[in-house]
Amino acid sequence: MALSAGCEMQTIPLSNLALAFIPVIIVIMVIWHWQLDYKHSIYAVGRMLIQLLLIGYVLTYIFEANSEYIVITLLSLMLATASWIALRTITIPRKTLYWSAVYASLLGGFTVLVLTTQGVLSLHPWYSPSTVIPIAGMIFANCMNSISLSGERLEAEMKLGVPYEKAKKVALRAALIPITNMLLAVGLVSLPGMMTGQILSGVSPLIAVRYQIMVMCMIFGSSGISAAVFIHSIKRYLPANSA
Repeated sequence: MALSAGCEMQTIPLSNLALAFIPVIIVIMVIWHWQLDYKHSIYAVGRMLIQLLLIGYVLTYIFEANSEYIVITLLSLMLATASWIALRTITIPRKTLYWSAVYASLLGGFTVLVLTTQGVLSLHPWYSPSTVIPIAGMIFANCMNSISLSGERLEAEMKLGVPYEKAKKVALRAALIPITNMLLAVGLVSLPGMMTGQILSGVSPLIAVRYQIMVMCMIFGSSGISAAVFIHSIKRYLPANSA
């Protein structure tokens, strides 16, 4: 398969796709040689393959169905799952903090999703699956990461006896480190996935840049709002003598 400039993105033959696993195999061999848990890496890669193949078929069905009810159901599932996974790094029982995570994801994620799809992009229909679902995936994934990072750091700081007012600042700053690094590096160190994909598909770099600016703003906004809301909403579940 040859990809020429300005052409539409071509289907990657399976024989060519297999070449992408060469560096994966090298890393797994290094892990094995260093007597680390290489089985976990194999499991992770295998799970990635299964999940992506399944979501490929699922998304094909959803896009073809073009149903607002299916989109709403999927968005609800994404929100619920992201909120549950976000609490993985926190020792406080998940059931205790779950609705705080959902609340934070709704305020930080769903509001940004609506603003982006209905304000910036002005989608018609509003539920266009091929646009709403990928954007929602990016937003909720970053909400999940920011909630996880902020919660873990807040808990760690308060276990050290740091007052809540100081600990919350440390937690929010920690949650924003990944996205802040992305903002500083974009265009200089890396070309983000969405922009790269559009350029490979033949889209003008100037147009791709506009979309990437939209993506970076929505990720930064959703991450920061979700983390701040979560930090505030779980205060009552933290040790009273540290608040």
